[in-house]
Amino acid sequence: MIHPTAIVSEQALLGENNIVGPHVVIETNVQMGNGNTLMAGALLKSGVKIGDNNSIHEYAVIGGLPQDLGFDPATASYVTIGNGNTLREYVTVHRASKHDAITRLGDENYLMTHVHLGHDCQLANRVIIAPSTGLGGHVHVADRAFISGGVMVHQFVQIGTLAMIGGNAKITQDVLPYMITDGVPGTVRGLNLVGLRRAGCSRADIQVLKQAYQIIHRSAQSREAILEELREMDSPYASHLAEFIAGSNRSFHREK
Repeated sequence: MIHPTAIVSEQALLGENNIVGPHVVIETNVQMGNGNTLMAGALLKSGVKIGDNNSIHEYAVIGGLPQDLGFDPATASYVTIGNGNTLREYVTVHRASKHDAITRLGDENYLMTHVHLGHDCQLANRVIIAPSTGLGGHVHVADRAFISGGVMVHQFVQIGTLAMIGGNAKITQDVLPYMITDGVPGTVRGLNLVGLRRAGCSRADIQVLKQAYQIIHRSAQSREAILEELREMDSPYASHLAEFIAGSNRSFHREK
């Protein structure tokens, strides 16, 4: 179902049962799967690939040029979006900044109005981002993270699994999994207990994470000693925290 006012390139590839609303523009070299809905004024630029059952709302722009002063517009780069995502009004997602590179969204993510994803961002699955939040280039967001409204995230930041970031926070370092980070500058406020319970974590799991929290934030030990202690806890949650910290190039926000 393609509205007569929509402009769809003859070189775009569309699957079945898609709804293309009024004044939608789909450029050349776009691939779209099945069961997607594009609402009025949505724009899919060249190099965008979309899976199935996504909902892209009014005036979202997907695949725009990177906001990188050194970017050559002739560079072939892409945006890939998985299945079951919702991108609300005026969302912008920029394509990657290097040849053959990809800005990527996984499955079942929900981006609210006026969210911006910079070039080379990587979102995993079931991420929620509230209105007027901006992610700089090369930001990686893990499964089921929740980013509140008005948050500004510095480029190259890593946001961990089931992390929660409070409204209007300033994020300049990595954000630990399972924890709440809030404020200007960002400060860890405690465990994301609501998110953990919704994800099915048991009381025993949460007790382990409380112990891990104490080790990370309230220990005078060296980083290496903290990592060793986390790894000795024999918990997948503690092990994941250890690996996240070990792989953090920017360091990470901590308790004040």
